[in-house]
Amino acid sequence: MRARIYQPAKTAMSSGTAKTKHWVLEFAPASARSVDPLMGWTSSSDTQAQVKMSFDTKEAALDYAKEHGIDAQVQEPNKRKANIRPGGYGDNFATHRRGAWTH
Repeated sequence: MRARIYQPAKTAMSSGTAKTKHWVLEFAPASARSVDPLMGWTSSSDTQAQVKMSFDTKEAALDYAKEHGIDAQVQEPNKRKANIRPGGYGDNFATHRRGAWTH
């Protein structure tokens, strides 16, 4: 069995970092998906593709994979750039602002 271990990225819909602190072990699909001719739904006979396991650390996920004989590939996360200004949008309306803010 092949699997990948990764740390999920934050969603594009929010600036929060919830659900990005843990590591996920996800199995690679073993067979191709097929299309049902009547309804158009896709299905697969591979039940491992539905399994997604969560771990607190990368080492815990690697230990689990090694213990169960899973060939795991680690995908390191892309970290956020540090050049984002600290105040953000709210800083536009701050009373200690140096210059006048206009539209």
